[in-house]
Amino acid sequence: MIELILIKIFLLNWSSEIGKGRQYERETSTLLAGVRRFFYLQREVLKLKEHDMKVKTEVIDADGIHRALTRIAHEIIEKNKGTEGLVLIGIRTRGVPLAQRLAEKIAEIEGERLPVGILDITLYRDDLSTIAQRPIVHKTEIPFDITGKKVILVDDVIYTGRTVRAALDALVDLGRPESIQLAVMIDRGHRELPIRPDYIGKNLPTSRREVVDVNIMETDEKEKVLILEREE
Repeated sequence: MIELILIKIFLLNWSSEIGKGRQYERETSTLLAGVRRFFYLQREVLKLKEHDMKVKTEVIDADGIHRALTRIAHEIIEKNKGTEGLVLIGIRTRGVPLAQRLAEKIAEIEGERLPVGILDITLYRDDLSTIAQRPIVHKTEIPFDITGKKVILVDDVIYTGRTVRAALDALVDLGRPESIQLAVMIDRGHRELPIRPDYIGKNLPTSRREVVDVNIMETDEKEKVLILEREE
């Protein structure tokens, strides 16, 4: 709490230093919201560490993940009538290898590999199933212009929708895409914002006490989707 107060004071002073315009107020408000989210996630992770998580069930195995990605790749091609103007952008962490795999599958079908970018929004994430114990901010790596492109945003799980909202804000700051579509491996429900994926690997109804644990070989050295439950 002390750290948050100090940061808030710094940000307010910084805002007054550079000006009182609405633009600076918005920037300060956005940055402060990110700081609040960081400390919120830190507290929530500590809560999870206090309770052992047990595996409730395995909902998708390695073959299931492969089939889901193949189906999503076909759906992307069909919806967009080919690959012209398409780019893939994965949200760190597991959205990145999923985006790369989609690019490979689309290349197998259409003979053209789509550009793949990496978007990092660590401080704004709401989905605790994809947060490391000590969140680290990595850089966004999108080596192409997204203006006028059809962006396929890729993530492993959609939950409240707040992670996707933050990603949309980040993308709009980088350019003006023709459209932004969303592809996720798991839709677990409990939306707090009016955001809906265009492509879904699996709809998975869950309770709020459960955690969806997506494991990808590139990041976890295993391939499966689990539902974890906090032990009493």
